[in-house]
Amino acid sequence: MFLSVFDVFKIGVGPSSSHTMGPMSAANRFLDLLLSNEWPRPSSNVHVDSIRVSLHGSLAHTGIGHGTGRAVILGLMGERPDSVDPDHMDGIIDEVERQGRIMPPGHPGYRFQPRTDLIFDKKVPLPGHANGMSFSAFDKDDRLLVKRIYYSVGGGFVVTDTELEQVRADKKKPAGAGARIPFPFASAKQMLDMAQRSGLSIAQMKRANEESHMSAEELDAGLDRIWAAMSSCIDRGLKVDGIMPGGLKVRRRARAIHDKLQEEWRSNRINPLLANDWLSVYAMAVNEENAAGGRVVTAPTNGAAGVIPATIRYYQHFHEDWDQDGIRNYLLTAAAVGGIIKHNASISGAEVGCQGEVGSAAAMAAAGLAAVMGATPEQIENAAEIALEHHLGMTCDPIAGLVQVPCIERNALGAVKAVTAASLAIKGDGQHFVPLDACIETMRQTGYDMSEKYKETSTGGLAVNVVEC
Repeated sequence: MFLSVFDVFKIGVGPSSSHTMGPMSAANRFLDLLLSNEWPRPSSNVHVDSIRVSLHGSLAHTGIGHGTGRAVILGLMGERPDSVDPDHMDGIIDEVERQGRIMPPGHPGYRFQPRTDLIFDKKVPLPGHANGMSFSAFDKDDRLLVKRIYYSVGGGFVVTDTELEQVRADKKKPAGAGARIPFPFASAKQMLDMAQRSGLSIAQMKRANEESHMSAEELDAGLDRIWAAMSSCIDRGLKVDGIMPGGLKVRRRARAIHDKLQEEWRSNRINPLLANDWLSVYAMAVNEENAAGGRVVTAPTNGAAGVIPATIRYYQHFHEDWDQDGIRNYLLTAAAVGGIIKHNASISGAEVGCQGEVGSAAAMAAAGLAAVMGATPEQIENAAEIALEHHLGMTCDPIAGLVQVPCIERNALGAVKAVTAASLAIKGDGQHFVPLDACIETMRQTGYDMSEKYKETSTGGLAVNVVEC
């Protein structure tokens, strides 16, 4: 089982990895399909004239608040999550709505009127996953030429219906089957066993796996690029204030809190909660940027994007011995744990609730922070388990389908839990009652049993008990 650190941490735009980045990538894939020879054409003079898209399940229920429709339009215009300019997105969408056509580079252009050709189907879910979508292409006589179903399975990952079946089949294979990496761990137990036999840290094993696909220089440059994007997101979030989009009129708070903390810092006033306050404001800064559609990094999702950057900035802020290698080892360790969680459960709020998003992020952050604090592999596994265990059962019930309430503050608390978990674990010897693998399986089972109302549909919980104003 191999999931690259650059699969776990992907640069994109907010507000949601599964509802924004995923649908944009699905649209990119459908455009690539139209130019390929992977679908049968009735004749050489039959051409695609129009495109229609249907969103299902959670994508339909919370797609408007999550910007899913906007993401589909941008993707059909050839924009990609890692390169689209957030400042130009509104203009692109306005042009499509005005002309009723999409004009992606390299394509002849197709009829597409968002009001009629982009359907939010809340009645009929697709069978493979809660985040399903269907892309169809028609000729000038409105005859269907090709149709593809895609699923956005969390963290910006997109698969077709047939690929989803293969992913599930691969999960049932023994660890290492078909893997071309030196340490093919698919569970925390296997990871610890390999660490014990090899004498390597989790970060070193993850590095060896990555370097079987790229050079050490490429890996370090990529890790530095990921942290630079995360750090820039924090900095932007600490400088901007005002009202976030979407209609709830939620005000950004990170800048004001940051200014107060700076004042306290300069005055040397005693604040017993100082570390928690800094953690919280860093996480909130990221998720306010995400809510506004800014540039963020999936960690492992957009909805949970603030936890890991906040704890890395905390490491820089409060640990005098921090260095760039430490940040790289943090990211490698966190990605190792995130890969195990994704492989054995889910990081999708639409599939298992927010325990799979902020819970997974907290587990990854706790592991990464414990690693740079000198923890053993056993202590790192313990830190991840503590953080995840205390997010079990957490629902995903965003008010108005917006990644704002309770999502922004939830990232702040997730970061605090991650640091606490790392601190508790590093003070022990790594021995503990609940294995991380058991905790991950519990999260999977809990998500399976959880009502659909609490899995990113905004049909239960805070989403229906708080009056919108």
